[in-house]
Amino acid sequence: MSFKHIVSRDNPIFKYYKKLADSARERRAEGNTLLDGVHLIEAYVAQFGEPKVIIIPEGKSSVEATSLIQSLEHIATVMLPTLMFAEITPVASSTGILALVEIPKLVVPESPSFVLMLEDIQDPGNLGSMLRTAAAAGVDVVYLSEACTDAWSPKALRGGQGAQFVLPIIERANLIAEVQNFKGVSFATVIDGEPLYAQDLTQATAFVMGNEGAGLRKQTIAAASKKISIPMQVNSVESLNAGAATAVCLFERARQANIKGTK
Repeated sequence: MSFKHIVSRDNPIFKYYKKLADSARERRAEGNTLLDGVHLIEAYVAQFGEPKVIIIPEGKSSVEATSLIQSLEHIATVMLPTLMFAEITPVASSTGILALVEIPKLVVPESPSFVLMLEDIQDPGNLGSMLRTAAAAGVDVVYLSEACTDAWSPKALRGGQGAQFVLPIIERANLIAEVQNFKGVSFATVIDGEPLYAQDLTQATAFVMGNEGAGLRKQTIAAASKKISIPMQVNSVESLNAGAATAVCLFERARQANIKGTK
């Protein structure tokens, strides 16, 4: 095992970690990202094997982090001062361990029957949560539009809690083309569409969800097979937020598929 104790922000290794933490372009160019926390690192190891580097702060880590560090003691380790470590973590209360890993590339099914398409989602925490919901509901693949936030940012990974390791994700997709080419029924979620619960979702289904504030673009809506809405019990509530709407739609599809016994 190699061990480095870095104390200067001018160190090229620290600068590299800082770029990975801050820049989607850097992550795409390098094919690497940073994982924060014991759960994420353990989930990665279970799927893909050991990380490239373990990064720890000076001082004490949590009991869970210490145990993980000991199990990976043969992996190259970098120690940073507490303040420098905090600059590359997505949350204020880190468990005290980061890992440098290669961004995995999962195989996309040839004929996916359950698809989520996300247009221009801006908040990485929201995106991570939506990916976590998609993985739990059994989605085959997720397409992200060109203007979507990065699925491999530390905050999106934190929100996904391992979803990115089991769910194929296509980033920077031409969403309109994907909607048009989908071999099934594509549902654009809007305020004034047909009721979600009246739809037959046992066939090949794609849900197209829009930006947190603006919703879907008109061109994207036009490309979809149908426009749907989630019925509201209280008229004064205009709509659900993007994450909640995604969860309702995906699990309604999962419910119908389970009743019929289909994927």
